[in-house]
Amino acid sequence: MNDRIPVPPADLLGDGVFETLHLRPSGPWLLDAHLDRLDRSAALLDMPPPPDVRDRALAAARDTGAMRIVYTRSLLLHIDVSPIPDQVLRERRDGVRVLSADTGVSALRRPPWSVTAAKSLSYASSFAARRWARRHGAEDVVWLSSEGYALEAPTSSIVWLVGDTLCTVPPEQAGILAGITAAHLLSLAPSLGLRAAETMVTLPELVAADAIWLASSLRGLAEVTSLDGVPRNRSAWTPRLLDALGF
Repeated sequence: MNDRIPVPPADLLGDGVFETLHLRPSGPWLLDAHLDRLDRSAALLDMPPPPDVRDRALAAARDTGAMRIVYTRSLLLHIDVSPIPDQVLRERRDGVRVLSADTGVSALRRPPWSVTAAKSLSYASSFAARRWARRHGAEDVVWLSSEGYALEAPTSSIVWLVGDTLCTVPPEQAGILAGITAAHLLSLAPSLGLRAAETMVTLPELVAADAIWLASSLRGLAEVTSLDGVPRNRSAWTPRLLDALGF
């Protein structure tokens, strides 16, 4: 048996960062924001900024699809383009059933070595969370801190509407990944006649919201149609917000 490992061990262990972008005819959507976050994630992992990534991303772009930029500890930079998965398109159209789950981790007392604010390649727990949701009749999970705050989903930010205020979780305060799509949507709120706010939210407060969405680059928005087995009415804001995002 050949026991040679074809890539550096650090790469196998998820010691790297990545970004996923929505490709549009106009180019990679929100490219600057994604490249800024890639640099921030690399810095959190004590890695140098990836070289020439903008030129390589633009050269690899197609009319539509999903672009993934991967940058590893061994300074490997890889960019690939693939079709948007059918499941993502269904969730954007039909919404998602979501379960809440306590991570057992404090949102307010992260260890000093935490990399939860980086988009790292260590995604095993995210995939496991979504498999757990499917085993229990849902598609996704809202992670809760030990204090009871709703934080994020495994691959999405949480956005919700209360009255005329569009909200998301403050990433620095919660110690989570800063959501690019969520931040962009909140920047558009005034043009839609809405206010924007970043605020910590408990699960009961989230349940009481007028509407809840999971926001990510490929989904855009997926409306939460059921939370912990309780159906939620569809919001008239969903198509309006998707339109504002260009979906």
